[in-house]
Amino acid sequence: MTRLVLLSGWGCDARIWQPLTDRWPDGIEVSAPDWPGYGGRPALAQPACLDALAEAMAPALPADAVWVGWSLGGLLAASLLERAPSAPRGLLLLGTGPRFCDPEGVTRAELAAFRRAFARAPGAALAHFQRWQLGGEPSPREAHRRLQALLGDGPTPHRATLAAGLGWLAELDATAALTAPPCPVYRLAGERDPLLASAAVAEADRVLKHVGHCPMLSRPGDLAAALTTLARRCAAGAGRAPGTDPTRQEGPT
Repeated sequence: MTRLVLLSGWGCDARIWQPLTDRWPDGIEVSAPDWPGYGGRPALAQPACLDALAEAMAPALPADAVWVGWSLGGLLAASLLERAPSAPRGLLLLGTGPRFCDPEGVTRAELAAFRRAFARAPGAALAHFQRWQLGGEPSPREAHRRLQALLGDGPTPHRATLAAGLGWLAELDATAALTAPPCPVYRLAGERDPLLASAAVAEADRVLKHVGHCPMLSRPGDLAAALTTLARRCAAGAGRAPGTDPTRQEGPT
């Protein structure tokens, strides 16, 4: 049995993973815990404290599992590697570069402007971001309808938690963690991800064709297949040299 722990990104709770529920093959066990402050889970007293986050998430992040972090969830998972009692079997980063801001992607100026907009009107900024991240999907409007169907009637993320998440997007740098990781690490990216620089997409170990930042909404079957392949490789203890995966380009199935 290969265990996966799915970790969501900024502004979305664990329900974002529901489209994958019926896509997993036999032998895959999946959990999708919410971060504190999401999905009705109580927020941390200090939402921006990584040590407190590591302590709160420890029961949901076992060492015998492969962690899957999407977007901010990937940056946080990479940051929690050094704070975990034991390293996981592997780490899969989806739509995540070593840093969120990049001169060729989302610039620091753009994120700073968004943080100011969030401070003025959190709900409107969150709605804008959810549409923004869907820009690379084959049908952004359909992807947005699916996202609203998943999240629309649920609890709103905790405001201070969202603000802390924007701070992490501005500050977290996973370069060191990804340079000498304590477990196998693989990166997946949508070919048309509007939040990633083109270099980050090119450097990914798997590139999902014809999708953007949210393949769980537009190509859940292909995403589940790619995650399964890489998770099983991690669980078997198989490392890899960067750029040597012969199947990194994923076409439609």
